[in-house]
Amino acid sequence: MATPLSDTPLSPSSPLKTVAVVGLGTMGTGIAEVLARAGREVIGIDVGEEQAARALAALEAATARAVRRGRLSEEERAGMLARVRTGTDLTAAADADLVIEVAPESYEIKQRILGELDGIVRPDTILATGTNALSVTRLASGSARPERVLGLHFFNPAPAMKLVEVVSSVLTAPQAVAAVTALAVELGKEPVAVGDRPGFVADGLLFGYLNQAAAMYEAKYASREDIDAAMRLGCGLPMGPLALLDLIGVDTARTVLEAMYAESRDRLHAPAPLLKQLSEAGLTGRKAGRGFYTYAAPGSATVVPDALTPAAGDTGAAGRTVRSVGVAGSGTMASGIAEVFAKAGYDVVLAARSEEKARAAKARVGKSLARSVDKGRLTAEAAAQALERIVPAGSYDAFAEVDLAVEAVAEDLDVKRQLFAALDKVCKPGAVLATTTSSLPVVACARATSRPQDMIGMHFFNPAPAMKLVEVVRTVLTADDVHATVREVCGRIGKHAVDCGDRAGFIVNALLFPYLNNAVKMVQEHYASLDDIDAAMKLGGGYPMGPFELLDVVGLDVSLAIEKVLHREFREPGLAPAPLLEHLVAAGCLGRKTGRGFREYARR
Repeated sequence: MATPLSDTPLSPSSPLKTVAVVGLGTMGTGIAEVLARAGREVIGIDVGEEQAARALAALEAATARAVRRGRLSEEERAGMLARVRTGTDLTAAADADLVIEVAPESYEIKQRILGELDGIVRPDTILATGTNALSVTRLASGSARPERVLGLHFFNPAPAMKLVEVVSSVLTAPQAVAAVTALAVELGKEPVAVGDRPGFVADGLLFGYLNQAAAMYEAKYASREDIDAAMRLGCGLPMGPLALLDLIGVDTARTVLEAMYAESRDRLHAPAPLLKQLSEAGLTGRKAGRGFYTYAAPGSATVVPDALTPAAGDTGAAGRTVRSVGVAGSGTMASGIAEVFAKAGYDVVLAARSEEKARAAKARVGKSLARSVDKGRLTAEAAAQALERIVPAGSYDAFAEVDLAVEAVAEDLDVKRQLFAALDKVCKPGAVLATTTSSLPVVACARATSRPQDMIGMHFFNPAPAMKLVEVVRTVLTADDVHATVREVCGRIGKHAVDCGDRAGFIVNALLFPYLNNAVKMVQEHYASLDDIDAAMKLGGGYPMGPFELLDVVGLDVSLAIEKVLHREFREPGLAPAPLLEHLVAAGCLGRKTGRGFREYARR
């Protein structure tokens, strides 16, 4: 008979002094290191003596590196290693205050371990599962002490990653949660309390995004290199999604997604067929030496060229000559793009609906250049020369001699079509026409002209002078030399060009906004708080901003418009905008620009 938790109370300050870690793979070894560093007695248990020996060797190597880097003294290292002992029998956990199992993601394996531990550990011992995909409730229900079972989800590498998700089931006692949460804080981690559903917060948002990236690559919409570069450079992520899948393990990702799909029945969680194919072929990522990419050796992080690696300097068709550029628009994006071209040495015509608006846009460029001078990024002479290259104009007739015309007006298809119809009459034959749209069909703009072969998308990211990415969007009508021209121009202005086809969201927005929408659904369903979700993605995923911080910066109205476009294009029910987002937009809560979005902001 289970001892009720209330019979053996634990306060948040109660020390869990002795901790057993069952499963000494990469994650288990990392958790053992974290615990030992924090002064806990650690009992490492694995079914094989060889794996236990490898874990000890890894700990010795990690602590030796820490000593060399001055992060640990030899005395501290010796004390830390002395606190770790290993074995191959679960009975070694008999005296543990807490047991953390980090066994393979299998109900059968984990339930067998938890069942055996029931007959070994003390009645007051807390049992934690490190699962990131399986139901903690289901695992707990097979235990004789379900109130003592919870989830404790560390992130890889455990010594470096700050986030720990503390997962409660409907059976978990609050005292167990409090004790483990206090331990996480003492370990120097940031604990986030979440309920029991596959993926929890961080992986629940992350793996849907990774799955869509895999499907995008499988559909041959963009190359693996361009998908990864787009998300790193366009969103500031530490790794691209396909490289991250290789790091996590393609087979692990497939397991997590299967569990998520079993609960949500959302087709966006149904594992992309390519994940199954790679898994069953043994191409599981870095650990196998090959996954989406090929690596120098199993376990290596070094990517080596393979048959899919693009040839260096392969530009395809010869491009057209571009000496002068016209930028249409007077907003932040237009002035930013004009600055980028002028700094690269191009003569720029900055045209707006009036001379006054065009001059104001040039003045904005002048202020931006002055800030660059103040920060030492540009000399005063280079800034003056760049500003001098920009000629403001109150009419698009000034585009008569430009070699490249770039549109950066309102994100409204009718407005853009009217503009390109006008440019079609003004621009000389052979001039390249480019739209900076982030979500509208490029071909619809092209069809407003008599020369759709000269039309292409150049999606810059805001702020244009700082962001390195440009999505180069070909339509089915775009000429090869137009594509080559824009690729060459991107290189000359110091931008990284990625190729994609003409469909809603291109690469970045098609992957980013469903992730943001899913975060809104989590709050809408009262699964987790704004602060916990933002913290989870920054600490667990390495994101520069949490999803709600980002939504408020982008603007909830802009985000809703993009999500509606994606939903119309792909017709996936899971892409339907979250009602909470629609309600906030209807209420005029649009983010920072209105002083209130998901959070409130001080009025300037």
